[in-house]
Amino acid sequence: MGETTNIAWCDKTFNPVIGCTKVGPGCNSCYAEAMDNRFGGGHWGTGAPRRRTSPANWDKVRKWNRHAVRSGVRPWIFVASMADVFDNEWDEQWRADLWDLMFACQNLNFQVVTKRIGNAAKMLPANWNANFPHVGIIATVVTQEECDRDLPKLLAVDCAWRGLSIEPQLERVIPKERCDWVITGGESDQGSARGRPYNLAWAEILCAWGRKSGTPIFVKQLGSNIARGCQFHDRAGADPLEWPPELRVREMPCGVPTTLRGTA
Repeated sequence: MGETTNIAWCDKTFNPVIGCTKVGPGCNSCYAEAMDNRFGGGHWGTGAPRRRTSPANWDKVRKWNRHAVRSGVRPWIFVASMADVFDNEWDEQWRADLWDLMFACQNLNFQVVTKRIGNAAKMLPANWNANFPHVGIIATVVTQEECDRDLPKLLAVDCAWRGLSIEPQLERVIPKERCDWVITGGESDQGSARGRPYNLAWAEILCAWGRKSGTPIFVKQLGSNIARGCQFHDRAGADPLEWPPELRVREMPCGVPTTLRGTA
């Protein structure tokens, strides 16, 4: 689980746990819940059991770390596309084991994505910023109201770098303060559920804001329901070659390690 990924802003995904609870409008057509249901389901919702993935799956992360030393390239690792690291319903030992694993794998650039940024400060180790310079925290927001609510919480977290994932973006959103990275994207269809509209002007506005504020912007995809009426061959609007040139913006976060440590 995670050897390959279709997510454009990372190289691999690592899922330590499967299961979550929907917490806002961005969760309405949750691809992770749909995937879980295809394999038996039962891990979504308050009180539903979360499932820790196999030891072999966790061991892959150490393998990626060793490969990074041999290749000389630090890959980007998206943590928990099928869960939320700051979910209150995790076993605390699972989270402690995850911190230990990430601390041991200093040659990987981890991206921890959460819809529960308010829980981060109380769940991170006390020595987080000093010992985890290779790990960034990304808060997911989908509306201006969520951005105004959660961006201050994100900026208050003491970590190496902080990002916003505005995906699926549901309206015009402009952050009121800069951070180290902003992702934007439209929603793809999930089975019979039609992706909600994505207005290309929203991406244009964010790209302009990024240039003005000095914030790297990553346009992930334009979704399956583009409000301006464009028609793309890619079902998720994820092929930049089909986009207007001004939206082909895929910048990575600043402030991340570039050197490698240890031996293979």
